[in-house]
Amino acid sequence: MSPDSPPPKRPPGLTDPGRTHPGRTHPGLTGVPETMLWTLHNRAAEAMRPNARFHDPEAVRIYLALAYDYERHFGRADGSHAMRAAAIDAILRRWLERHPDGTIVSLGEGLETQRHRVDNGRLSWLTVDLPEGIALRDHFLPPGPRVRHLAADARNPAWMDAVTGDGPVHIVAQGLFMYLPEADVRRLVAALARRFPGGHLVFDTVPAWLSRLTLRGLHRTPHYRIPPMPWGIDADAVDPTLRSWSPQVAVVETLDYRMPRGLPRLMDTLFRLTPALRHKLPGLVRVEFEG
Repeated sequence: MSPDSPPPKRPPGLTDPGRTHPGRTHPGLTGVPETMLWTLHNRAAEAMRPNARFHDPEAVRIYLALAYDYERHFGRADGSHAMRAAAIDAILRRWLERHPDGTIVSLGEGLETQRHRVDNGRLSWLTVDLPEGIALRDHFLPPGPRVRHLAADARNPAWMDAVTGDGPVHIVAQGLFMYLPEADVRRLVAALARRFPGGHLVFDTVPAWLSRLTLRGLHRTPHYRIPPMPWGIDADAVDPTLRSWSPQVAVVETLDYRMPRGLPRLMDTLFRLTPALRHKLPGLVRVEFEG
């Protein structure tokens, strides 16, 4: 947004940022929906670095348009969510090479700008998120001819009726499953496998030890407590777990995403070189369902 651009119009339900942030939008989020600002912080900050490993001008635009003290809540930005997003981008681009007219369904998408990064001009995109997430998304990333927004709980399979046609489908659940109880994740994955035969799914995981810490109470900063993450799973348990959930799970692939630089990357490397620890890092899972 240029300095001469008019201030963004606030959607219903969003509060005025007040005199300290004229022309900027206060997100008004709490709980799990507020985590979309944490991931935005890390993606936009990485994109604004001179030596950025990740480019996301739409994220930067939204980041600068919100009246929110990111560092007070989340501390100094790191590249974790940017690298996670970039890894999922690569998976989607490979899928779109084979299915250029396919449909991508992004669950709990928040203010993720993935569609802008991978759009081939032909895909269809459906965002499914809670009403407060959709309100912000409608404001900053409005839908269009190939892009739809649906205010719904991803756990309720009724949203699947919004996926029309019989073409290929790829589901993305980025930053979602860890905030759900395991029983909800199991039911959702099994429902996706039944409803979208031949479909693909990608999601990210947190290890069991991190899940336990959040359940006890884990503060990112003195001003921000990370919401509980009930579902944590170590990488070596992913394949047998998913296959036990549904006979339609045909392919399970666990993938890494690496911190971009500095001490976090060094610690990441040390974990991966230690046999007892290499499965206890956040990661990605790519799934294919039986056709």
